[in-house]
Amino acid sequence: MKTVSEVKAFGGIQGVYTHASESCSCDMTFAVFVPPQAAKRPCPVVWYLSGLTCTHANVMEKGEYRRLAAELGLIIVCPDTSPRGDHVADVADNWQIGKGAGFYVDATQEPWVANYRMYTYVTEELPALISDEFPVDMGRQAIFGHSMGGHGALTVALKDPGRFKSCSAFAPIVHPMTADWSKNALGAYLGDEERVWRAHDACALIEDGAKFPEFLVDQGGADGFLEDGLRPWLLENACKDAGIDLTLRIQEGYDHSYYFISSFMDDHLRWHAERLK
Repeated sequence: MKTVSEVKAFGGIQGVYTHASESCSCDMTFAVFVPPQAAKRPCPVVWYLSGLTCTHANVMEKGEYRRLAAELGLIIVCPDTSPRGDHVADVADNWQIGKGAGFYVDATQEPWVANYRMYTYVTEELPALISDEFPVDMGRQAIFGHSMGGHGALTVALKDPGRFKSCSAFAPIVHPMTADWSKNALGAYLGDEERVWRAHDACALIEDGAKFPEFLVDQGGADGFLEDGLRPWLLENACKDAGIDLTLRIQEGYDHSYYFISSFMDDHLRWHAERLK
């Protein structure tokens, strides 16, 4: 692991780091905020998965999480959204597939299979590195994310409920196998058989029996992607049918941007901190 930068913020350290990823066969960059409490004891870790077109930097620069994370004693880890490098497959004129659009799955199809193994990266490789390099209490983990990252957070939690104490999302893609801006990526990465896609779709996972105790979801009521891409009512229906506790809050007037995310970041961090006690 190499340090790109470290700066002091709210008594803690905001760092950016790189390492050679075996999963993605390229150098990967990630951000970690370590609160001041970590100087005395291991702290719980909250994973934040970002959305389409983003890197580790979007939430680090715009998410406004450091003040409260320092107060609550939370380590915040922000991975990138895809593999990077000149050798990495991409579709230059399509922001919904390729670089910046890993969808947190392990690709099985060419040309993506060589690098696009983001599920393994965020669930196995990066956690192992974080555990080795930072003062984290891996017995207390939470996960959240935005849009494509909200999809990632929900599916990761549903597939490994014993690992995470809590899961929340901002404007998640809840049913990516039927949403216009995600189904083409799933087909490219995973092949044509939609039954394979179900393991990477929150609504389908719940329909197929996956469980998680509860979710918190915030959705902007003025989000331009609400009707065609996000459709939180589908998650609401799936959770109701499965007996999963979902707090779904439609925040009127808010869009899909980090102005929306930063407005409710404190609510999510406090929600996670309560469950990480």
